[in-house]
Amino acid sequence: MTDTERPRLPLIEICVEGIDGLLAAQAAGADRVELCASLVEGGITPSLGTVRAALELSTIPVHVIVRPHGGDFLYSEAEYRSMLTDVRALSELGVAGVVVGCLNADGTIDEKRMSELVQAAGPLNVTCHRAFDMTRDPTEALEALIRSKVGRVLTSGQRDTALDGVALLAELVRQAGKRIIILGCGGLDPTNIAEVRERTGLTEIHVAALKDVPSAMCYRNPQVGMGGTDLDREYRNTVTDAALVAATIAAVRA
Repeated sequence: MTDTERPRLPLIEICVEGIDGLLAAQAAGADRVELCASLVEGGITPSLGTVRAALELSTIPVHVIVRPHGGDFLYSEAEYRSMLTDVRALSELGVAGVVVGCLNADGTIDEKRMSELVQAAGPLNVTCHRAFDMTRDPTEALEALIRSKVGRVLTSGQRDTALDGVALLAELVRQAGKRIIILGCGGLDPTNIAEVRERTGLTEIHVAALKDVPSAMCYRNPQVGMGGTDLDREYRNTVTDAALVAATIAAVRA
């Protein structure tokens, strides 16, 4: 592969919900997508039908999150078995990678389960998602993921945003070396992505680039909601903003 054929760095992954998100990110120049359902919960496993449709339409690699529920990253045995089943099914479908994360109750990486998930994934890329940001010792957690043979870890440097976590992100990049990829994330947009890249040396960056748009529904029932107390949520959709994706990529590659 020549220099002109190599992907431009940093590689940009866009976190998307469903097919429309994939198409928007792809059209705007994303290098890869993380395909999720329910981003309002931080992302959970999408349906196999959604994955199949995504693979039919994608021209870039698709990594799929395998997460049974929102909230914490502590799973029952039954939930964990479902994760293994999902990983094997996704491998058979031909996705490029899976995104998983299991913790112990004491805030450490569950190495046994992570190692078994990597084995179930076979040749697929395996990313540990932001379960990593909930660990009590990021230095040891990174070594645990390396021992588990995970390929990359998604992290904001254990802060709400990458800018707040920039010092730890830089430390993690140095600690990782060539043993594991640090995939930086957290509130990244055209105003800050170049600064975070410069201060950390990240080679891969994860961006959400979401916006809320009103529902096209004409009839609206104000008396009932499908969950929670935000009744307007039933008539508001969160979508990938293709223009924001393109602007963010341009800002870091200027």
